[in-house]
Amino acid sequence: MSQTPGPARRLVIAALVTALMQITQAAGAAADPVKAREAFVTNQTGDSLSVVDLAAEKAAPAIHIGGKPAGVAMSPDGRFAYLTSPDSKELVVVDADARTLVRRVPVGQGPLGIAVHPAGDRVFVADWYEHKLYAVDPAAGKIKASVEVGQSPSGVAVTADGARIVTADRDSNEISLIDAETFTRTGHVTVGERPFGVTVDREGKRAYTANVGSDNVSVVDLVAGKVVGTVKVGRRPYAVALARGRGFVTDQYGSTVTVFDLETLAVLKTIEVGDYPEGIEADPSGAAVYVACWESNTLERIDTATLEVTARIPVGDGPRAFGLFLR
Repeated sequence: MSQTPGPARRLVIAALVTALMQITQAAGAAADPVKAREAFVTNQTGDSLSVVDLAAEKAAPAIHIGGKPAGVAMSPDGRFAYLTSPDSKELVVVDADARTLVRRVPVGQGPLGIAVHPAGDRVFVADWYEHKLYAVDPAAGKIKASVEVGQSPSGVAVTADGARIVTADRDSNEISLIDAETFTRTGHVTVGERPFGVTVDREGKRAYTANVGSDNVSVVDLVAGKVVGTVKVGRRPYAVALARGRGFVTDQYGSTVTVFDLETLAVLKTIEVGDYPEGIEADPSGAAVYVACWESNTLERIDTATLEVTARIPVGDGPRAFGLFLR
């Protein structure tokens, strides 16, 4: 007896296979992280904010901000961009869709680093001169609390679960660990010289500091509360991004991005970018890393697979983009 299916049965089997493939592809597509559409780049020298269409590789006309904007963070839903303006001593709230200023909130004497709680109800601002971290209610435009940290805090990061905040305290050569619920400093860890940017991994287990004084990155085990590794990078490292099991570090004086393996901590490549790279963030998809280059006035894209620069997009004067600037 023949085991070969007849024409009608073959058609049914083919239809079932096609349907199964479509379902599988749809599920895979849904599981893939969505790529960022835009970058919100603070231009400190230009007193402005550039909004970059990442697909078109083009910036819209810059929005005047004032106060020499430096730090930037996006609300979890992407509705707002939060900026720090150190000269005007303000937190500036921008409607990301309307491209308009919503409010200005006076904060301390030298607001610089900034991060947003995953719930979106608090914005954390590091004050360079008062050596404090402020918690601000962005909707009400009011300071809710403050906590003393180390000397001259710069970078700020929040764990994905929202439980812990980390500040890079540049002039204390340490990071501060803050309980987000009680808003108290629960500990500190000594790192390299002059830590500026700080990045926490998705699991909330490790923090990475860019140490501008010692030209290296400190790897901190947040559970154990100690440094577990050091990576030698280029001159005057500013900030760190994480993607595809690698760390990407902006080397200001080297005009490079140093790439290292997160497991072995071995340096994999040094990528030439524009002059004086500062802010850096990985696309949620992991496919690219974006770098703001201060003296070149560009936002540059690095392909994380090839480790090559694939785009250089003109932005405003003195782009800093210190923080998380993609949406």
